[in-house]
Amino acid sequence: MSNDQEPMPTFTRVIFIVLDSAGIGELPDAADYGDVGRNTLGHIAESRPLNLPTLVKLGLPNIAPLKNLRPAKNPHAAFGKGKTHSPGKDTTTGHWEMAGIWLPQAFPVYPHGFPRELIAEFEKQIGRQTLGNKPASGTEIIKELGEEHFRTGKPIVYTSGDSVFQIAAHEDIVPIADLYHMCEIARRLLDGPNRVGRVIARPFAGPPGNFARTPRRHDYAVDPPQPMLLDVLAEKNIPIFGIGKIHDIYNGRGVENYVMTTSNADGMAKITEALHSRPQGLIFCNLVDFDMLYGHRKDVEGFAKSLEEFDAWLGKFLEQLKNSDLLLITADHGCDPDPRWPTTDHSREYVPILAYTPAKSTGAALGTRATLADMGQTIAQNFSAAIPHGQSFLSALKN
Repeated sequence: MSNDQEPMPTFTRVIFIVLDSAGIGELPDAADYGDVGRNTLGHIAESRPLNLPTLVKLGLPNIAPLKNLRPAKNPHAAFGKGKTHSPGKDTTTGHWEMAGIWLPQAFPVYPHGFPRELIAEFEKQIGRQTLGNKPASGTEIIKELGEEHFRTGKPIVYTSGDSVFQIAAHEDIVPIADLYHMCEIARRLLDGPNRVGRVIARPFAGPPGNFARTPRRHDYAVDPPQPMLLDVLAEKNIPIFGIGKIHDIYNGRGVENYVMTTSNADGMAKITEALHSRPQGLIFCNLVDFDMLYGHRKDVEGFAKSLEEFDAWLGKFLEQLKNSDLLLITADHGCDPDPRWPTTDHSREYVPILAYTPAKSTGAALGTRATLADMGQTIAQNFSAAIPHGQSFLSALKN
């Protein structure tokens, strides 16, 4: 940041937090995805009164009606909601669009499992047969096939409503390095018409009857097209720190340094640590528990409690921000756990947008943004850069 020809950024540091799957109401094309009526935050708010004083103060209920949460008279954050322009409703689609990438078509999904010839070639290259090959909840398929895997050593292959090829294996049966190697083989095979968004290693441990996932999950994403937000920031020597699965989602591109997380609580602690150790640049975090532990598992109460835990942390976090900081809070898609919809898949929803800085006491209404890339363009413009898509709302955040 020593280039005298470029203006100083409005904000020296941007903290970008993605509440994974915390959508805020169906998109206009929800019917194309079987998602009419789905509303992640709306239905969680209907389930019981939520204690979210900090998010209310910032303006979350000003974005869309949320039962028992009264809109703030003077929201402290700029508030709005974002529409996903790209087809799809998964992590890769949402995060890539935030970074300025519009997909011409959705990543492929496999509601009936992967093609037999693809599985046969995968088995040939890893030197063993597989189990599963169907859409399933990750915890449920381990209950169903874990003991057979334990006996036979055959890895469990499964998918979901997302564009993912997941491989589950017990760490005592398939060493973690071998599981990662299998994922690398799968990533090479899954190209062309079968170019899934992510291959995911899903290790687990424990005795039969008491299997549990371990924190050594690893995602192998498709390499994002260039240029995107992290590329253009890196070109300007803006330091980027990834927390959680950010590094994996973007294949490490542009990320100067990163840490993985074991839970939302761990992620929030690492955001706080980064606030004290990284005085400038972009701190980019995905908090995955909302999606992985509660959305996909249809746990409405767990999702509600997790939102309250985030809100309690957020209240203390805001007190530590400087006038030169910008905090962006959003989601990448929905994953409505309401039991009226039996599916465990993601949902095609708007995402909330909250943009807060201590330098501005009252927030502006950002309205409905035509693309999630508006957030990335705002960050890019702040650092005198630009990405291919999106309209910046940086001017609304200035005094």
